[in-house]
Amino acid sequence: MKFTKFGKALLMSALSAGIVLGVTSCIQNYSVGYLYVTGTVTAGTSGNGIISGFKIDHNTGFLTPINGLPVSSAGANPVRAILIDGSRFLYVLNRGVNKEGNGNCTTADPCQNSNITQFEVGANGILTAQETFSTQGVNPFRIIPDVSGNYIYVLDHDSPDNYNQSSKDGCALALGGVVQTCGDITAFQVNQTTGRLSLVVNNQVTSTLGGGSSSLTYFPVPANPIDFMMTGNSVYVLSGTPATGDSVFPYAYSPTNGQLTVSQNSSQPLNITQGTAIVYGSGYIYVLDNEPITVNGVVASQSQILPYNTIANGGLQAAVSGPIPDDANQSNPIILTVENKGKWFYVANQGNPSTPTLPLSGISGYVINSPFQPAEIAGTPINFGTGGGPQCLVEDPSNQFFYSANAYDSSVSAQQINEQGGNLTPLSQTSKAPDQYSLTGPPTWCLVDGRIG
Repeated sequence: MKFTKFGKALLMSALSAGIVLGVTSCIQNYSVGYLYVTGTVTAGTSGNGIISGFKIDHNTGFLTPINGLPVSSAGANPVRAILIDGSRFLYVLNRGVNKEGNGNCTTADPCQNSNITQFEVGANGILTAQETFSTQGVNPFRIIPDVSGNYIYVLDHDSPDNYNQSSKDGCALALGGVVQTCGDITAFQVNQTTGRLSLVVNNQVTSTLGGGSSSLTYFPVPANPIDFMMTGNSVYVLSGTPATGDSVFPYAYSPTNGQLTVSQNSSQPLNITQGTAIVYGSGYIYVLDNEPITVNGVVASQSQILPYNTIANGGLQAAVSGPIPDDANQSNPIILTVENKGKWFYVANQGNPSTPTLPLSGISGYVINSPFQPAEIAGTPINFGTGGGPQCLVEDPSNQFFYSANAYDSSVSAQQINEQGGNLTPLSQTSKAPDQYSLTGPPTWCLVDGRIG
């Protein structure tokens, strides 16, 4: 094939334009997902919390506020939120407030008007409130989905048995003995078309009070639950107090009908007294514990991380590594996140709200070695000082950035992951994007949505 001089010129122009366009498209910024943050700024006797939102820039990690947000959380004191993978629905757990109008809810002074509010995620990340749903117990404070997205579970600090004098046998029937005080899990099935929630009753336990026979509407768990999580076909509940010690109670989970069945009749003691969270990641279950570790009479760490393997009947077996000391200058660990490639995990430490800089709050990171013997990553922790008090820790959908929402100065902090060493670097040192973004009031939780549409 022969080209004239004019044809050659056109061809070269087209090729040049293609090259320029190709280079431009490689560096073009675009949103890789959304970051949502719940907050309590307007929480009060009759006020609702809020949900803020940001677009995440793929190249820089830069956050841009979503137009139309913040929006009302449709309830007071939002404490957790979840987004089912592949779904267009987001669910916010609004804990409510006590009779004094604050979120310091207890068994004696319980939360009122708690709910789960369903939101539809629309174009450009806009959230539209749909319906609200109620749990069966009192003082709800945790919410998780199953892997399939067919079921949602809510952890209530207090079961109906704690307040309803006509139903005092639910705890005893499910947990054995003469127990009359317990927490509970409320289970819901998710309508995959509408996102609507419907209650899943407890077919494993039938109450006979009042001369009748009916299934419980909840799944009892030991008193004073702290946190819960799901992995495989098991649900684990961390509960306890400093006076009694902390333990883990397992339920077997059925992905077919959402039922929870008691795996063993008693909890497994952990020999700790200040557990704060239980988390699953890359084959291990981690329990975070906020009590000092002493070696030869000297405090070696303000807190610790206890890793476990799962064994038969939902039991836990301590990993060969033994307890992992948290960074010596950190305390009050509240969440652990294993990054998406499984090379490292990170722990968000809230520190002490009354003295937020002593010890510091921040993020400590660990290398997941083989054999399993995690070691702290050089260059961590990432300290926040007075801008600390992280409430959550999430990785963006492109596996490049980490974000935390901080209570002490109402901000979101952003870091980039070093692909070689796993250390976290403030964005200003990598892409010149800001390190922190302001929020309207203190945050309570955050999550990332990788669905753009």
